[in-house]
Amino acid sequence: QVQLVESGGGLVQPGGSLRLSCAASGCIFRTSTMGWFRQAPGKQRELVATITTDHRTTYADSAKGRFTISRVNDNNAVYLQMRSLKPEDTAVYYCKATKEDYFSRVYWGQGTQVTVSS
Repeated sequence: QVQLVESGGGLVQPGGSLRLSCAASGCIFRTSTMGWFRQAPGKQRELVATITTDHRTTYADSAKGRFTISRVNDNNAVYLQMRSLKPEDTAVYYCKATKEDYFSRVYWGQGTQVTVSS
């Protein structure tokens, strides 16, 4: 069974840092573009960053310069290093896997809460 399990969320003060992790089933991870999305209360889920199997990355404008996405194939894991956090970064952060094939099947994790508050 495909699983994506996020961890690393929590409460942090403005200006602080957090590192999110997503552990994925190997059969999916190695052939998928991995991504982080977030959803704040009352808002739609939005892209934060993605990374392909050949490590090409994309970032939302809100994440550029502050967040870094990375993947480690040996760990079947994708990470999101977040710095200079702002209250508006508060959201549930979701890990997403998109198969890099014709069908582009999508898998989602359950999410991890990030709260930025003093």
